[in-house]
Amino acid sequence: MTDSLQLYSSLLTAFCQHIPRANYADLRHLFALGWAVVGLCMTQTVNFNKWGEVVISLARYASSHQRYFQRWLKNGRIKPLKLYYPLLNVSLSEWSLDNTLYLALDVSDLKNGYILIRLALIYRGRATPVTWRVMKHNSTSVSYKDYKVVLKQALLILPKGRPIVLLADRGFVHAELVKFCRKKKWGYRLRAKLSTKVRLPDRSVASFGKLCPPKRHVHFYQNVHILGEKIGPVYIALANPESEEDPWYIISDAPTSVGTLAEYALRFDIEEGFLDDKSGGFQVESTKLDDPKAIARLFLVLAVATLHFTSVGVAVVNREARRWVDTHWDRGMSYLKIGWFWLRQQFRKNWPVLPPFGLDPKPDPEPAIASRRKAAAPKRQWVVSCFGTS
Repeated sequence: MTDSLQLYSSLLTAFCQHIPRANYADLRHLFALGWAVVGLCMTQTVNFNKWGEVVISLARYASSHQRYFQRWLKNGRIKPLKLYYPLLNVSLSEWSLDNTLYLALDVSDLKNGYILIRLALIYRGRATPVTWRVMKHNSTSVSYKDYKVVLKQALLILPKGRPIVLLADRGFVHAELVKFCRKKKWGYRLRAKLSTKVRLPDRSVASFGKLCPPKRHVHFYQNVHILGEKIGPVYIALANPESEEDPWYIISDAPTSVGTLAEYALRFDIEEGFLDDKSGGFQVESTKLDDPKAIARLFLVLAVATLHFTSVGVAVVNREARRWVDTHWDRGMSYLKIGWFWLRQQFRKNWPVLPPFGLDPKPDPEPAIASRRKAAAPKRQWVVSCFGTS
């Protein structure tokens, strides 16, 4: 059997094992999803013609394979989240109720007149997709009504009973979002704009920009209210990095400390995930699709691939086989790339077939190191110069 056929067979077995029959209208929908993930894995692109080169079928013409994937992407009977959430739940099945799920919410410009709104699980330096929406939009600035469906879908598909903390950048500080988090008992760490007004414990009013601390300093204020959005009481952290980076103005549902900044910093991992979608991995900007629902199904392929590759990468590291695919002495590749490189070689080199959907909840045993020199550099130190209380 060819590498692609063996990879497809193992993937389809996992689909049939974990995706309930009621979640898809036709078994052929899983066949096409499996071949799409294999095509993405082997060709490193979303180009349908390239995918056709690895498909094993009775079709003779290249155009037949192209139409095969086009029909699947435009098929309204295929509901992406119904196919995806069982795989995500299986991947989280070993997580205890004590494991906090950090979810990052952000927007990516697809450069074709469409944007992607994605909610993703922060996991070991990357963000694994949870829910998403593709919409035609002329900017990446969105309102609550644009992304509320993504949050509601997450409520339906995420395992119940686990603590959740939502991370979001400027542009998501909406009163409706805070109300949603409070109602659903989600924590939140939201970055505000410098113009945002805050009423301090002494009832004085100032903008975040006016309260900005000096370089390397951080200020914490407890039990304040954000004016204009009528949000409160909340807790805020204001940090001004020594570099050219913009100051951080963080709104939190819990009392703030230096740990709040470390939590918010996890949000940047979703930007690495967007890079994996684009030039750093799947080349999604090269798609010619001009239908938001079809593009959303394409992101189903990317989500399944991301979850699959990352899970295999985790298994590779757990088996202490990382250096079979990673040329770095210390881990320099993401778990996604480790799994991806493994899958492209495993059958040809007679390597073990590793579990396709499983995210180990334990702390990362091998955090990525860009270089030993950077790893040895002094860590960022904050000077706490103001701690306002109620």
